[in-house]
Amino acid sequence: MAAPNDTVADDDALYVLTAVLLTPAQFPSVLGDDYPAACAALAVEPYAEGYGLVLGQDGSGARWTVVVEDVSLVAVAIAAWDCGMEYDLSPDDRSVVCALPGWPLPVAVAAPGVAAPHDPLPDLEAEGTAPEALAPPDTESWGPAQRRMGADEIAHQWTTWREQIDDETAFSTPAGTDNTGAEPVAEPGSEPEVEGEGEGEVDVETGPETVDRSEAAAEKQSGRAATDAPSGVHPGVRRALAQAQDYIDAPPPPGRVRSSFATGDARMLRADGPGWSLVARTDDIAFILLDEEPGEVLPVGRGTGLPGLLEALDALAVRPA
Repeated sequence: MAAPNDTVADDDALYVLTAVLLTPAQFPSVLGDDYPAACAALAVEPYAEGYGLVLGQDGSGARWTVVVEDVSLVAVAIAAWDCGMEYDLSPDDRSVVCALPGWPLPVAVAAPGVAAPHDPLPDLEAEGTAPEALAPPDTESWGPAQRRMGADEIAHQWTTWREQIDDETAFSTPAGTDNTGAEPVAEPGSEPEVEGEGEGEVDVETGPETVDRSEAAAEKQSGRAATDAPSGVHPGVRRALAQAQDYIDAPPPPGRVRSSFATGDARMLRADGPGWSLVARTDDIAFILLDEEPGEVLPVGRGTGLPGLLEALDALAVRPA
């Protein structure tokens, strides 16, 4: 999704490379767990209509993110680029809200005829009030932004991740569990384990990679002792599902739960909370990522409780217009 120009203009011109939406239903999740948090990261008000983010370079090659109010124009441009069509995205100056140095997302292309992408030079007249340059999160480390990026990638590559889970395992309800759907997938006939088959590492470039875990790693705890949860239930998974259940009674900020199109009559759900991210299909299983488990993907078997939870989350989720 890019629209580089082939001509060179003055230093004040912006060479548009790509664009993304910043709306309650669609926003770069690296910016925050929900729409208000994403807006706060860019120092703009969380208006319901949303914004468009135009990423490009100026005549000196500096990176800029221009926030515009004309969401429809940006949406049309994105749709055209996704279809392989050319589209000259040129927002009216009157729709520009602000221009922020840097890019919040990685951009694989660069404008021709200008210097390589770089952050703008600091404004010496700003006297410390100028915003820091935006930058994509470091994919070599792990934190909330990387966790949300990983969940987004699973949603984009759902089939690849889903193929790692056996249906008999995914749709079973192991003995000793309740109907919350909190029990991760285990080998058929074995005691359920969180760190079992179907777990993988998040790689936003190459996709899932099944990994082997040692017994010591499998017994690793986070947040509280293993005795506080039923056998095999990761306390972080139980916490995430409990907080997701709480969203039903107390709806979270806009964008905390998002629903998008999936094949058939299903919907793809993305939900985030303090320290966790969930991705699921309403007709299938779920995957949970946790801050305390770097790179780990924890599958949640469908069981008897997960379908109702996903249906309820989908009912309160925001959807693309």
